[in-house]
Amino acid sequence: MGLAEEMSAARSGSGHAGRLLGEFRRTALLVPLSEGEGGGFMSGWQGGVRWIYAFTDEEALTRFAVARGAGACEWEYLSILGARLVDAVIPMVDGPTGVAVDVADRDGSMLFPPVVGIVPDAYAVDAEPDRAEAV
Repeated sequence: MGLAEEMSAARSGSGHAGRLLGEFRRTALLVPLSEGEGGGFMSGWQGGVRWIYAFTDEEALTRFAVARGAGACEWEYLSILGARLVDAVIPMVDGPTGVAVDVADRDGSMLFPPVVGIVPDAYAVDAEPDRAEAV
């Protein structure tokens, strides 16, 4: 099963968290690049968490662009493994950061929050202080 199918199974209650996270880490996600001075990955804020937008395929990215009123524009994006996104990119971002996958797909999106087991412990909002320092 691919990531989209694992997310669908998880949303329906028939998925397995370990398989979902494994597939997320193995999948090459499309992450749009921000325009403007700061550059970097396109992201948004919700509930005190920065969410990096990532997509399972170009069609999902296009639906997101259309939802933002930018469907006629060409967006630059980077293809990056989910594992690299959470293990290497998130530690470089200030503050709690997670990954929002396929956010334009109301019934097909999934959030990977900044918690133990998804991001490195030192960057997880739920890490015990002693555990985060040991990393």
